[in-house]
Amino acid sequence: MTPEGMVRNIRQILASAESVPSTFEEYLDLYASQVGDLVNTFIPKGSHPDMGRYLYEPLLRYSENGGKRHRPLICFAACIAVGGDPVRATSAAAAIEHFHTAALIHDDIADEAELRRGQPCIHLAEGMGLAINMGDLGLSLVNGTVMHDSSLDDATKVRVVTELIEMTRRTIEGQALDIGWARDGRYDVTPEDYLIMATHKTAHYSGAVPLAIGAIVGGGTDAQVEALRNYGLDTGLAFQIQDDLLNLIGTEEATKKDFRSDITEGKRTLVVVHALQHSTKRDRLVEILSSKEKDRSVLDEAVGIMEESGSIAYARNYAENLTSIAKNRLLDMVDPSPARDMLVSMGDWFVKRLQ
Repeated sequence: MTPEGMVRNIRQILASAESVPSTFEEYLDLYASQVGDLVNTFIPKGSHPDMGRYLYEPLLRYSENGGKRHRPLICFAACIAVGGDPVRATSAAAAIEHFHTAALIHDDIADEAELRRGQPCIHLAEGMGLAINMGDLGLSLVNGTVMHDSSLDDATKVRVVTELIEMTRRTIEGQALDIGWARDGRYDVTPEDYLIMATHKTAHYSGAVPLAIGAIVGGGTDAQVEALRNYGLDTGLAFQIQDDLLNLIGTEEATKKDFRSDITEGKRTLVVVHALQHSTKRDRLVEILSSKEKDRSVLDEAVGIMEESGSIAYARNYAENLTSIAKNRLLDMVDPSPARDMLVSMGDWFVKRLQ
């Protein structure tokens, strides 16, 4: 099937109440692989064989080992939800996924991570210098992919690229807080600080911007664009909180990355900052978070401290309440359709997924 045919098929699925998947997870399972193939068609080839060897081919292999592809898929769904043709969202959806790839490569380097989706991180497989360069290439594909899209008028391109530029800056701002707090041994971080960091680092590019851009290219009204953006901010934040929880209390098989690595890296997650404020064993938790500990029994101890302080339950409840309110607002702001219902289901998947 051609990329255009695949995207048109998505439109048919989400336009028909009889054929629409019953859950967002089914939607991802149905189209993740196809959207991954679509995204990868935007990775170019070099003018010298060694450009392939040292740049394009390893980046392509990395991208082929993709996740659920929820970011491009919600971009398509938002476009359809406002009555647009998802084919017009193709370049923007691919651009957002290439940003995600670049962010993961650079994030794994910053965190000194070892595994990504069950495979050695690319900086370990290909070397630090080449990995940084591949991440830079991923970033270069973001705006360029949209600007070369002949199906979009210039005004729409400018609007979409402006969104992507702001998304990139906000993500980098959030990453700076995340890395900086760990580097400087900051244990005065509050839950409010965490929410600002996670909103910038994750919510904009994992929820708000894919939805807003989908609505923009779909010809949505300003009210529809902002309603979908706000829904993405809230559910994207819940997505990050759930990601933090999975790192602590999921399974190594489910997460397919370094289990409990957030403790080893001293991450200031919502669970951690709540525990630092409420645990009677705060000093011991600080000691563990500061030691880059990898011993399984010590990691178990840290999780036990967080559970005893009620911090895991606090984070889970926060994410679920945030999502519940966001879903109700979306129902009020966007007209009924199978695509809208799919996006409502997305909120549930964000906080209940197991990987």
